[in-house]
Amino acid sequence: MSGETGTIETHQFQAETGKLLDLMINSLYSDKEIFLRELISNASDACDKLRYAAIAAPDLLAGDPELAVTVTVDKKKRLVTVADNGIGMDRAELIDNLGSIARSGTEAFVAGLSAGEAAEAGPIGKFGVGFYSAFMVADRVTVTSAKAGAKAGAKAGEGEAWRWRSDGTAAYTVEPAAREGRGTAVELRIRRGLDEFLETERLRGIVKTWSDHIALPIRLAPAGEEAETVNVASALWTRPKKDIEATQYAEFYRHNAHAFDEPWLTLHNKAEGRIEYTNLLFVPSAAPFDLFHPERKHGVKLYVRRVFIADDCEGLMPRWLRFVRGIVDSEDLPLNISRETLQHNPVLERIRTALVKRVLTALERKADKEAESYAEFWENFGAVLKEGIYEDRDYRDRLLKLLRAKSTHGDGLVGLADYVSRMKEGQDSIYTMTGEDAGALRASPQIEGFAARDVEVLLFDDAVDDFWLGAVSEFDGKPFRSVTRGDIDLTAIKSAGEDGGEKKEETPPPAGSGALVAAFREALEDKVKDVRASSRLTDSAVCLVADEGSLDMHLERMLKQHKRLDSASRKILEINPSNPLIAALAARAEASPSDPALAEAAALLLDQARIVESEPLPDPAAFARRMTETMTRALGA
Repeated sequence: MSGETGTIETHQFQAETGKLLDLMINSLYSDKEIFLRELISNASDACDKLRYAAIAAPDLLAGDPELAVTVTVDKKKRLVTVADNGIGMDRAELIDNLGSIARSGTEAFVAGLSAGEAAEAGPIGKFGVGFYSAFMVADRVTVTSAKAGAKAGAKAGEGEAWRWRSDGTAAYTVEPAAREGRGTAVELRIRRGLDEFLETERLRGIVKTWSDHIALPIRLAPAGEEAETVNVASALWTRPKKDIEATQYAEFYRHNAHAFDEPWLTLHNKAEGRIEYTNLLFVPSAAPFDLFHPERKHGVKLYVRRVFIADDCEGLMPRWLRFVRGIVDSEDLPLNISRETLQHNPVLERIRTALVKRVLTALERKADKEAESYAEFWENFGAVLKEGIYEDRDYRDRLLKLLRAKSTHGDGLVGLADYVSRMKEGQDSIYTMTGEDAGALRASPQIEGFAARDVEVLLFDDAVDDFWLGAVSEFDGKPFRSVTRGDIDLTAIKSAGEDGGEKKEETPPPAGSGALVAAFREALEDKVKDVRASSRLTDSAVCLVADEGSLDMHLERMLKQHKRLDSASRKILEINPSNPLIAALAARAEASPSDPALAEAAALLLDQARIVESEPLPDPAAFARRMTETMTRALGA
């Protein structure tokens, strides 16, 4: 198909992009005005990138050195255009950037959305849709862009400018176009019923509310009239803290992070001395959906003397602080520093060290003085900080003090220092249990003996917990011990209700317990490492535990599921001599050690213990047969 400027190509949207656009168009999302904020933010980013590129290639700014964003309104044609003279896009970039959502993890997220959810909870805001918000107010979007440095008159495929157009349905078109100068213009044809966005004063108010802090002139004009600058146009972080309101910080955070939530923590500091820099950092109040995606980038941008250098500078923050957003503006780094050498720059390394300490100090202050607020932060980002406990020895001690955990003593979160302060007499370890669900952990048989002695157990249900607990041996001189280990002895700890007098004598095991253990060992010889009487069980008949020196049971299961482990180690089966079923079996073993029913009971109880531990049964059919036969005999059928 041919258009006025050449061949028009038609492309289909990436599947998840199409779903998102449909949600945008059909949702009742109330904050439709954010489309302008997002388009201005993108235009500002494009200008920042050009300023950085022009350090090495000054000719890119030739003829048009003043970077700006211009918003034009044509009420008669129902058009609003947001234009910039930034870096621009070529054909491939238009397709990559506008034909698909580049951020990984999108498909799973979009699949879970519905128009109703968008209206009620605003997941669009959690997603950070950027350019696509234009379709909330426009029934057609046209993007015309020319890459800085592109040559006019080049052959097809390398043209000076390109036009992208879509009505937000299944497809979009791309064709060569004509544009005077570099940069990008996003033209929106405003939907019927949304005439407010064709009023200059309404748009002026949106810019002042959402984009006043942007350090570029934002100009606004009705079509054919002279443009007027409507924002302050100075970098927010360069202003004195006393002159900045909380709402201005919040809007800068949203612009910088392309987010919609409020910042939970704001850190604005200027360092002077041997190294001079300004930082304006934010901790979000809501976790982004792709926080744990391996391709997620860092969120702190680097500037050098107000010139943008990099938006994903890994040298500024360790990976375990990847949720921190904001900017760092250095006075000491060279303007022509390359992205490749940033990671190994000694000045940047000293800035990084200072920033990490500043963030940790602020978190410590919050943890001490605002416990409830800190608990909310921990629910959002605690799993990420625990990556630092595992990976970063330099900050491990400070991060352990910041750690919070669920506990068998109440529903709140517990710090390690608080746990140690209330350890029971005779208790010498910090007891832990890992799994996938704290509720299931609380119901685990391994907890019973600890509950009987009122011994607190910390419950960890993040995937990273098995790893950092394996790397850290102790806190405040107290070793970490998993309750699923087979060598735990609780006899030195008083049971709940015991006074300070003499310790109660242990109830002797029922007659035949030794014979039952021997019978079970023989029956399960090739299935378990050992069978032994338990001191941890009070109600349940049996449980599985790991041998000392073996991997923690949950970690082993997780590694096997992810094919990082070929085979699981054999476990220890613990039996509870005081359980009525075990006592009855012990009596039978005492009377008839070779009774074949004991072997059947051993296999059935082992499978029961596996089910409780969420381990797969090696032979489900055999388990079902044994269960049926046992119930049949019990009913006398």
